[in-house]
Amino acid sequence: MLTPYFALWIQFVLIKQLKENKMKKEITLPETISARTEFKRKFTFGQMYLSFVYAIGAFSILGKNKKSELIHPDFLERLQLAVTEVNGCAACSYQHTKMALNMGMSSEEINSFLSGGEDFIDPKEAKAIVFAQHFADETGRPNKKAYDSVVDEYGEEKAEVVLAACQVMLAGNMYGIPFSAFQSRLKGKKYKDSSLFYELGMMIFGILALPVAVLHGLIRKIFGVANKRFSKG
Repeated sequence: MLTPYFALWIQFVLIKQLKENKMKKEITLPETISARTEFKRKFTFGQMYLSFVYAIGAFSILGKNKKSELIHPDFLERLQLAVTEVNGCAACSYQHTKMALNMGMSSEEINSFLSGGEDFIDPKEAKAIVFAQHFADETGRPNKKAYDSVVDEYGEEKAEVVLAACQVMLAGNMYGIPFSAFQSRLKGKKYKDSSLFYELGMMIFGILALPVAVLHGLIRKIFGVANKRFSKG
């Protein structure tokens, strides 16, 4: 005979599973993402390590924004969807679609951002969205003039939050892209321009490099090094 506590636990698990199954049915990614069998962008070990280092400082900025809500979470989610669209990370697209749906964004709006569309871009957010795309294009090293234009539009504090959101998303993409390729390989759909060595190598390196990157990022923060880097062009 089941104890009342065990029966309640089973009920909780079943309800949770039903909710997760319902969510999976609701999440529909654009076909260009869900059917992807090649990289849209491919990164190196060094690029992933640096993205982790800058993500440490970025998490601190986003943590402060969570308390002050200087920039609304919906706005930040749209910025991160824009970064993910440029980089083409299937795993990140899925997770952020789930988060965006929980925030109340419509499937049409989410798919528009993931497809690079402009139908749902708020004019007040347009400059930040374009910057997020530029940031991703430049692999985390945007043109300083592009960043200065964001500062002019939103102010220094908000511009730092915009940059931080992009930095965190880029770090997620760096790890998520080889992870997505590995998942696809397990399903019998290996990426044309990938290899098992690259996928596992990036994933293992990411796990091993993270503690070092965290320490690196914290040391930079202690010494007051700016959490920004720009292209030399």
